[in-house]
Amino acid sequence: MFWKILGIVALVWVAMIVIGALIKALFPILMISAIVFGLYLLYKAVSGSNKAPVDKL
Repeated sequence: MFWKILGIVALVWVAMIVIGALIKALFPILMISAIVFGLYLLYKAVSGSNKAPVDKL
């Protein structure tokens, strides 16, 4: 029983390390894409184009 619990704890620990590394690696890409998307929406709102209103994206 002890080894089973120890194995589960080790597996969760490794999973947290992998998830943390992925989040750390992908966070800058997420921030850059959010800024670019926000600038795109701002441009569409300011340009006054009626072809694709921002509220119907």
